Amino acid sequence: MNTTKHDLIAQVADQTGLTQSDTKIVVEELLETISKFLEEQNSIEIRGFGTFYAKMRKPRPARNPKTGEVVPLNRRLVPLFKYSGDMKKKIVDALLDRKPVVAD
Repeated sequence: MNTTKHDLIAQVADQTGLTQSDTKIVVEELLETISKFLEEQNSIEIRGFGTFYAKMRKPRPARNPKTGEVVPLNRRLVPLFKYSGDMKKKIVDALLDRKPVVAD
């Protein structure tokens, strides 16, 4: 199941008692601030959650899968996220608690 920004805003608003319009402002400003930090190649560490960071990728040749033509990829900045150990444990525990779905 995919969660949209709208779903996130609705859930945070329900849990905090804020209006959805106020929550939308906060969520969008948080995302914009994270983007600005990454554009400046700064990392953002949120303890217990993870770290957002940007990494410069070297230029390299790539191949167009449809035509087989070699296409140069320029040097580029790639945003990345590394989850914390706590977050990994929560995710793994949640996945292990789920019962597997068996197809007939």
